[in-house]
Amino acid sequence: HLPTKIYDKTEKPCLLSEYTENYPCYHSYLPRESFKPRREYQKGSIPMEGLTTSRRDFGPHKVAPVKAHQYDQFVPSEENMDLLTTYKKDYNPYTVCRVDPIKPRDNKYPYSNKMEYLPTYKADYLPWKQPRRQPLRLEHKYQPASVRFDNRTTHQDDYPIKGLVKTVSCKPLAMPKLCNIPLEDVTNYKMSYVAHPVEKRFVHEAEKFRPCEIPFESLTTHKQSYRGLMGEPAKSLKPLARPPGLDMPFSNTTEFRDKYQAWPTPQMFSKAPITYVPPEDSMDLLTTVQAHYTYPKGVPARSCRPAPQIRKSGRFEGSSTTKDDYKQWSSMRTEPVKPIPQLDFPTEPLDCLTTTRAHYVPHPPINTKSCKPHWSGPRGNVPVEGQTTYTISFTPKEMSRCLASYPEPPGYTFEEVDALGHRIYKPVSQAGSPQSSHLSVDDSENPSQRKLEVSA
Repeated sequence: HLPTKIYDKTEKPCLLSEYTENYPCYHSYLPRESFKPRREYQKGSIPMEGLTTSRRDFGPHKVAPVKAHQYDQFVPSEENMDLLTTYKKDYNPYTVCRVDPIKPRDNKYPYSNKMEYLPTYKADYLPWKQPRRQPLRLEHKYQPASVRFDNRTTHQDDYPIKGLVKTVSCKPLAMPKLCNIPLEDVTNYKMSYVAHPVEKRFVHEAEKFRPCEIPFESLTTHKQSYRGLMGEPAKSLKPLARPPGLDMPFSNTTEFRDKYQAWPTPQMFSKAPITYVPPEDSMDLLTTVQAHYTYPKGVPARSCRPAPQIRKSGRFEGSSTTKDDYKQWSSMRTEPVKPIPQLDFPTEPLDCLTTTRAHYVPHPPINTKSCKPHWSGPRGNVPVEGQTTYTISFTPKEMSRCLASYPEPPGYTFEEVDALGHRIYKPVSQAGSPQSSHLSVDDSENPSQRKLEVSA
């Protein structure tokens, strides 16, 4: 990578990186050998038989070559083809003559003789000579009136428009009720409220700013660790002040205007309203109840309420049932139970000094030292210990041949073939015992105690 210092103008690449600094190359020793087994073909000591299950079960047979049938050579016939079909044999041709039309000929000129046209209906169905029966409908006795129709309804005849009637209001006059007793303006607030003197408001004075005497070091972690790289100046992504294509005039046609044209709207027919003619007579506002249900000898109803007894004494008696029955108890007002103040407020004004300002005094910044160990350079020719857990614990094992690869496994005898077509073998030592277990293909450690199953 290129140097990160701004003041270096060299363009030579720096081969030092964090990886090469932490993982240096050691040329004093060779790389250790791999303990991984090589991927080489290990040829078996016993030659492999060329006999498989397919070769053993399916023996070769003599295959005779397929004889192809040879067709006889085509010999064309010398006789001529008669070209006679079943249709020509059964359907013999006849002499065809033109058939006369059945439709009568149209005569352009009518005959002078009169045609006698008597249909079968008129000949068979003759009218009877009986008198005509009179209909059973009612006689039409309605005679329209000779007077012209005035177009008036029953409602207009029974309920004529009457003039206005001046009604007298029965509402009593709003007379002010005068009382000689003055209003008592004493309230609980006026009796209990005590005015206290207002204390002078405390105004906090702001502390004057004291600048720090230690000069500020304008060095940050970013400036110290990340130096600017030398590169090309950033290109401006600001669009052009005048984009191309503005010189062309703006098209006033749009897709909406082209596809959605205005439909011809028919003119709406509006009927002229009928002019209102106010009636000449005045309305009397008389209802049906007032007109029909009249009581000429009526007298205003008398009130059954007893007349109030007006006392002529000048003093108002304000006694009521509640005041007579529920008398006020003679009780003293209890003072509120307030806790005894245990905190003594200071008489001096608050200095507004917090715990942070009192205990945490600003100190000048101290440059901390780096605890990173110093790189002592590449290591010397120190040999690396080549012992690992894999080299200590790994023990190579011999690769034994699978017993299922033999046509007849050694140490086993054939017993039977199961329903799935597997050939089951038993060890020689357990050939007579009925109890035996199956032996998998990979299990070849104790062949004398397992049962072998081979698929045919």
